[in-house]
Amino acid sequence: MGRTIPTCKLIALAIGAALGGATLPAQAATPDLLAYLQARAADGDGSADVAARRYADALAATPGDKGVAAYAYREAIKAGDLKLALDAAVTLGSAAPPDADLLILASAAAHHDLAVADAAIARIGKGQFAVMAPPLAAWAAFERGEDPLPLLAAARSDTVARRFAGETRALILIAQGNSVEGLATLRAMLGTGQASEDLRVMAARLLIGTGRQEEAGGLLGGDAGPIAALRREPGAGVKPSLAFGASALFTRIASDLILGQDSPLPLALAQAAVMADAGNDRARLLLAHTLSRSGEPQRAIATLEEIPATSPYRDVAKAGRVQILASADRMDEALQEAQAAARTNTALALNRYADLLMNADRPADAVPVYRKLIDMGAAGWSTWLQYGAALDEAGDWPGAQRALQEAVRLAPDEPLALNYLGYAQIVHGEPVAPAQALLEKASALRPNDAAITDSLGWAYHLAGDTKRALPLIERAAAESPADVEVNEHLGDIYWTLGRRFDARYAWRAAQVVAEPETSARLAAKIANGPTTSQ
Repeated sequence: MGRTIPTCKLIALAIGAALGGATLPAQAATPDLLAYLQARAADGDGSADVAARRYADALAATPGDKGVAAYAYREAIKAGDLKLALDAAVTLGSAAPPDADLLILASAAAHHDLAVADAAIARIGKGQFAVMAPPLAAWAAFERGEDPLPLLAAARSDTVARRFAGETRALILIAQGNSVEGLATLRAMLGTGQASEDLRVMAARLLIGTGRQEEAGGLLGGDAGPIAALRREPGAGVKPSLAFGASALFTRIASDLILGQDSPLPLALAQAAVMADAGNDRARLLLAHTLSRSGEPQRAIATLEEIPATSPYRDVAKAGRVQILASADRMDEALQEAQAAARTNTALALNRYADLLMNADRPADAVPVYRKLIDMGAAGWSTWLQYGAALDEAGDWPGAQRALQEAVRLAPDEPLALNYLGYAQIVHGEPVAPAQALLEKASALRPNDAAITDSLGWAYHLAGDTKRALPLIERAAAESPADVEVNEHLGDIYWTLGRRFDARYAWRAAQVVAEPETSARLAAKIANGPTTSQ
């Protein structure tokens, strides 16, 4: 037997591995290394608060260590420890992530430190976020009392740069008191999406903050929650500044990016937006959403709780809290809060409560809530569709069919309604031909929808045209490889065509992610093939 390695040597080896094999001096102080290892462990467990605190200890004990600083920066952003994030960014210097300059700028703008802000904007202009530099430079020029508009005119000619420069120009014209041109520029850029709603709120906050409430009211038409709330309770608004402009720009970009794949950037942008303008509650909503997606539901909820009762975003924050609780597997709490909100009998709160009941697999409880919406006259085709789905899942097919038919009557060209009614009809043994016509129309309207493609293929199979069904179901399975129902259909069709090996392969693919009851049915098919009752 070889010599036993002393415990202290094992610890040193583990530390060396954790630090990427770096050679450590024999007299290295244990506390900072322990802090680093504890931080890494907390990082791995998703405990951002603990990780940030221990990284802060490690960084304080080993100032200048870029390896520690790099880890500390990301965990600090997630934990909301912006002082640590800024300290880590300073330590990293030119090696800091590109979004570090956004945070540095936000801090400088909030403290009206234009020298630091200018340096950050210059660095931003040379990096991957260069598209942000002209709007930020324009707001810095505005705060210095210089003419900002030439800086926007010099923005790059690509579509994104022109868009951001145009939006910034409109807000700066309003800030300068040129409401006529500013509002005209703004209205020319408005559409119907979230970005336009955000832009209207930002402009209105500027107008209210500079004593132009009547002009702000002209931007606040419609029933969108925050718009209507701001119209009812204008509040104090906001004064124009680099802090406001940077926060508005970061919010605008984070709102777009948050819809895409997970990445650290939306979180950094949302943190920077809140740092720059503490009154930007739209940024807080985005921050809460990104924290929730990052596995930090408690921090997300705490962020929403910072939105005051006087904010136009207070109702959205309440709904966001319910959503976060539900996504964190705290469904009982989510339902309790959604039910309390539904007692206000507002259409939005009732609809959210009913949808949550459906997500909690309580369709029978959702039925009367959807019915209440319908009786209030607050039901469009989508409510009738959800009502029909709830009735169907609760076991009332005749009632469900009537509701689904009403959804199709109200929206005869809506693929979702056509698909649900058509597929439900064939599942419940209704004549295939009328259902097939509905599904063919849905497929023509949305040919690349895997669920609709599967529904149409299954209708062809039930009508006896299995060869026509096969390419459709194969295409649906290729587009949705993890869909249990599509893969089960594919197996059934292969079996009908005599392709037993392929059928069992498709059923096994479906079984991987199937619920227990479905998995048992698939196991029986794999063993013996489908029965006539299946």
